[in-house]
Amino acid sequence: MTGRYHGHRLRTGRYSQPGGIYHVTAVTKGRRRWFEDHDLAVRVCRSITDVDQSGATQTWCFVVMPDHVHWLFSLGERYSLSHTVMMLKSRVVRRMGLSVWQRGFHDHALREEESVIEVARYIVANPLRAGLVSRLADYPYWNAAWL
Repeated sequence: MTGRYHGHRLRTGRYSQPGGIYHVTAVTKGRRRWFEDHDLAVRVCRSITDVDQSGATQTWCFVVMPDHVHWLFSLGERYSLSHTVMMLKSRVVRRMGLSVWQRGFHDHALREEESVIEVARYIVANPLRAGLVSRLADYPYWNAAWL
């Protein structure tokens, strides 16, 4: 695999289904904990909201962790999955003035038998499992459509 990063394999079999529900995980370069900084974490939250308001997605939930982001959304009609994630990453980079992202991203298209609410609960519980807080209400960098 000379000259190729290992993340290129993440694109194998990737399919963009308008209206499909996706769980996307994007990681910072070197797992640097950029988003421990309150102002930077808020910029990521705002960027997700911006992409959602552009009509590219309907966000079900997200959580910004210190070194990665989990985002659950329905893909809109206008953009592919890759383009939508690129929009988010680009907005974050512009807001931060720093190149923070690792190349690529991980995605999981929810199957019909998977519960959106159960996946959302799993996503927003990440700060609890990571030991960042003892109550989700104490973690400020998440949101869910059901609130």
